[in-house]
Amino acid sequence: MKTPMVDYRKFRLSKLNDPQFSHLKLLLGWVGYFSLYFLTENLIPAERCAVIHSPLDDLIPFCEAFLIPYVGWYLLIVFSLLYFALYNVQNFKRLQTYIIITQVVAMAIYIVFPNRQDLRPEEFANNNILTQGVQFLYSFDTNTNVCPSLHVAYSMGIASTWLREKSASVWWKIFVVVDVILICLSTVFIKQHSVVDFFAAIPVCILAEYLVFFSPIRKK
Repeated sequence: MKTPMVDYRKFRLSKLNDPQFSHLKLLLGWVGYFSLYFLTENLIPAERCAVIHSPLDDLIPFCEAFLIPYVGWYLLIVFSLLYFALYNVQNFKRLQTYIIITQVVAMAIYIVFPNRQDLRPEEFANNNILTQGVQFLYSFDTNTNVCPSLHVAYSMGIASTWLREKSASVWWKIFVVVDVILICLSTVFIKQHSVVDFFAAIPVCILAEYLVFFSPIRKK
């Protein structure tokens, strides 16, 4: 078994500024994101949101099986951040910084350009555990503030970071890439996002990719 780079058993909040633990402060980005998410969801009514739609959306059928990779996205985020926090702190910093950049850009867009999608089916052709899961997902994951898709943005960042991870096997990297592709497809097949949301996430990812992996300032 690999030995962790940092012994987190010694971690205390009072040691958060210590060099060996200071990277954990990046996790505070999630606090800022969820705070803004709560505010935008509750202070911006759906009636003020522009409807995002593409003719391609009408050609894509609803497929409840894509709930599996969609929900698996949450596990992929947690696993990736946990792995890098244990075994590659530099990649932990890179991935979490990538996520923060996409969060900041997306939240700025949601505030300046509130948006929503009206693609969710009113009823399901099948009644099974997956459609029930989709209904449950709809109950707390609203159809507002969807463009650009953070599901897509985070996934791209995770794939990009894993592809640079030297300790990861080729098979694991292939798995991550395939999983990320399925996650991106899942956003439109369970009608959580428009195709527009996917393409809108691409320039956000390019910006984050540059700032995290290629910017001269970041390298320093």
